[in-house]
Amino acid sequence: MTQTTKKTSFFKSLTGQIIIAMLLGAGLGIYVHGNYSPESAKEFSNIIKLLATIFIRLVQMIIAPLVFTTLIVGIAKLGDLKTVGRIGGKALGWFFTASFISLLIGLFYVNVLAPGEGLQLGGIDTDAAKEVTEKTQVFSAQNFVEHIIPKSVFEAMATNEILQIVVFSIFFGLAAASMGDYSKPVVNALDKASHIVLKMVNYVMKFAPIGVFGAIAGVFAIRDVEELLVTYARFFGSFLVGISSLWIVLLLVGILFLGRSMFDLLRRIGGPLIIAFSTTSSEAVFPKLTEELERFGIKNKVVSFMLPLGYSFNLDGSMMYMTFASIFIAQVYGIDLDLSTQMTMLLVLMLTSKGIAGVPRASLVVVAATCGMFDIPVEGIALILPIDHFCDMFRSATNVLGNALATSVVGKWEKDEPIVGSPSIN
Repeated sequence: MTQTTKKTSFFKSLTGQIIIAMLLGAGLGIYVHGNYSPESAKEFSNIIKLLATIFIRLVQMIIAPLVFTTLIVGIAKLGDLKTVGRIGGKALGWFFTASFISLLIGLFYVNVLAPGEGLQLGGIDTDAAKEVTEKTQVFSAQNFVEHIIPKSVFEAMATNEILQIVVFSIFFGLAAASMGDYSKPVVNALDKASHIVLKMVNYVMKFAPIGVFGAIAGVFAIRDVEELLVTYARFFGSFLVGISSLWIVLLLVGILFLGRSMFDLLRRIGGPLIIAFSTTSSEAVFPKLTEELERFGIKNKVVSFMLPLGYSFNLDGSMMYMTFASIFIAQVYGIDLDLSTQMTMLLVLMLTSKGIAGVPRASLVVVAATCGMFDIPVEGIALILPIDHFCDMFRSATNVLGNALATSVVGKWEKDEPIVGSPSIN
């Protein structure tokens, strides 16, 4: 009887439904790929992926109001600039340390395993890289500042520029906190609005399995996965070794700081991890991750402050991939980069990558820009585009784990609430 109950609860849970959707989507995609012409499979893929597009756009619809309302309320509750500075200092210290370690792991494995040396990749479509290279800008202090500081909060919300919304919300929240009781009606209204938005999250997440089904089916319908993995066996295998090592580091750090509660955290973020993996978008789980971290025991004011910052400054999986992909392209072209040049590249990536959104292929734009800076052919992006979707699945899930861990650890440091799971809250 107990076993039956567990099976039923698994199938009813969001995580269980998403796993089933992934398997069904993969099965349908493989069937279409094997039984229909490439043109028909492409048409099918475009149609079925609309399900994923609908889900991701529904989530994106919620992100701006959620960040705006929760962050302002959180800062207003923190009360003063000193507290905000203390939490912000801990957050940035963690983010830059995690970024450096992630970049270093990518640098280490691409040099040790050397997946690009002597590799001959024929039939590469360089036209496919144009979409990425056209978005590439020469990174400068001016571009960096313009990306961070909003000229209009409404424009930032319309384009879902999380970091710009964070900057405005911090100023708004500090101003509200400084006005004391006078600003309480506004803060209370925003508090109620944030709870309404979180209720919307529950509605949107019911569509997650359908979105995951569409995303997976669409990819497998047009990709010969077996042939692709054989062609890129060295690259993909080396990447998996690197990303697995990063996961081990993150999990060990989590156990060090959170103890046994780390396992409860993993249980709670299982659904968001799978959604990010299957949709290749860590942004798609932002609202759900906010909710799960609060249920885990982190106070709203810490979650609402940490998580938006993390989505701009703490993309561990993407960071690891950036050094790995950049040097892989150099290896394929036979360009020898000495250690000092590689370390310079690492430091450049530390700065230029900050503020990139947690959306599919954003890291490729940074890789393309970095290649341009170090005289590596930018069209080399075309070398990794065929396999990038599958790499993106792993790095998106890693970004979610990194941000959940960072928020939980800083929450524990702040001693707002014991880091103990709350099974009674469903």
